[in-house]
Amino acid sequence: MTRWISTPSYTKEILEKYGLRAKKGFGQNFLVDPVIVERCAQQSHCEGAVIEIGPGIGSLTEQLARFSKHVTAYEIDEDLLPVLKDTLSAYDNVEILLEDFLETDLDQKVRALKEEYGTVSVCANLPYYITTPVLFKLFENQDISYITVMVQKEVGDRFAAKPNDPEYSALSAEGQYLYDIKKLFQVPGRSFNPSPNVDSVIIQFCRKREDEDVSDFFAFVRACFKQRRKTIYNNLKEYYGDGAKVKEILEEAGVSGSVRSQQLTVEELREVYHAAKSLR
Repeated sequence: MTRWISTPSYTKEILEKYGLRAKKGFGQNFLVDPVIVERCAQQSHCEGAVIEIGPGIGSLTEQLARFSKHVTAYEIDEDLLPVLKDTLSAYDNVEILLEDFLETDLDQKVRALKEEYGTVSVCANLPYYITTPVLFKLFENQDISYITVMVQKEVGDRFAAKPNDPEYSALSAEGQYLYDIKKLFQVPGRSFNPSPNVDSVIIQFCRKREDEDVSDFFAFVRACFKQRRKTIYNNLKEYYGDGAKVKEILEEAGVSGSVRSQQLTVEELREVYHAAKSLR
């Protein structure tokens, strides 16, 4: 019977063998629930190439290697390289890169993987402290068909939030503009070593549209949400540095300057963005 890395006893054995402890600075929590890890990989649409961010000791990587043609895993902790070389020695379709994912040339890598393996997806147990910047970076690449990530439950709630909900944010608007989003299942804190004080959720993003100017639009959305208590007029005035121009933009879009961005749908934000572009 195969002994998966994610079983609690094997994880403990690996950590003891290498004298490892989870590093808070890297947001490390090791998954110790083989059922959840396998389900996550199975549902991630990883048949072609799959990218993982933060493989840890290889719990999820191992399962991804079973179901995909190729796994590229970005790890920032050099102490884990010999561990991964050991734990994943049975798989010849895994590439471990000692790189900060936020600094890597993702577009170039995705192009190469797509050319060789046909499709590219992402599946990862994201470190909590870099969840938002990682997702923003992934959203800007339209060749990634599916993103399946384990995140804090409150982050998952933000993606599902609607206008006027307290959780509605730039992340909500960006995600909903580009993707059909669904929660796959919840992951209790006890599924990790060490156990965090919060539950997690696995959410999946299925790309529903291509958009060449997505980087510009996302920068605009983030400007609209920069200070939540401010009106859209005041946030955009800071962004453009020209109050008269902002008034013209909002009038063109049919949006009152007194509303906050949290009150606007993705479509309404898009209208304001198009008005801004047409008046440049």
